[in-house]
Amino acid sequence: MVDRRSFVGATLLTACGAAAGNFLSLCAEETKEEDVSPPEDLMREHGVLNRILLVYDHASAEISAGKSFRFDALHNAATILKSFIENYHEKQEEDYLFPRFQKAGKLVELVHTLKSQHEVGRTLTGQILALSAAKSLNADERQRLLAALHSFNRMYRPHEAREDTILFPALRTIVSKHEFDALGEAFEKREHELFGKEGFESTVAKIAEIEKQLGIYDLAQFTPRASS
Repeated sequence: MVDRRSFVGATLLTACGAAAGNFLSLCAEETKEEDVSPPEDLMREHGVLNRILLVYDHASAEISAGKSFRFDALHNAATILKSFIENYHEKQEEDYLFPRFQKAGKLVELVHTLKSQHEVGRTLTGQILALSAAKSLNADERQRLLAALHSFNRMYRPHEAREDTILFPALRTIVSKHEFDALGEAFEKREHELFGKEGFESTVAKIAEIEKQLGIYDLAQFTPRASS
């Protein structure tokens, strides 16, 4: 009886141990899958920026055509850009990336230009926020808003392209693996502090809602028709 009980107990312990091991493995795999490298983190935030640039494009087209437009939706998009892109994403670059490139003496001129464009962008965002907050705009104000939207988009598309194709890929060449991993943790920590645990996901959801309000959410509408 004792031997049988010992056998059953050992079997249960073995089974529980295996189950626990499988559970820990699954948790480890899930954590591993959720790990995002610093360049990937910054690049997917550029995806948020691009969706806001699309809102700006749409606003410019509608206002230029003299159509009625939901300025509140534009204002909400600019508010997200200010909080998520300028106050968070760009601060990450300015606090963690730019100083490291300058210290390493690498891509210094590019970094200088990128930082200058951040400053100009904030000025343009201030203008867009102020003008889009009004319930109605006169002809001069509409032209000023159109100029700000055009200037912002014209600057930020090549701006982010240079970061994605030159600056971010070069990060691994100037930091150690340990420092590279630490940057990822620092980025995640700040995102959670500012926007909560699902900060990126909730921001994407807000942009999607604005796109729906403006009728530009359906991706298929941007597919050109094949010529016959």
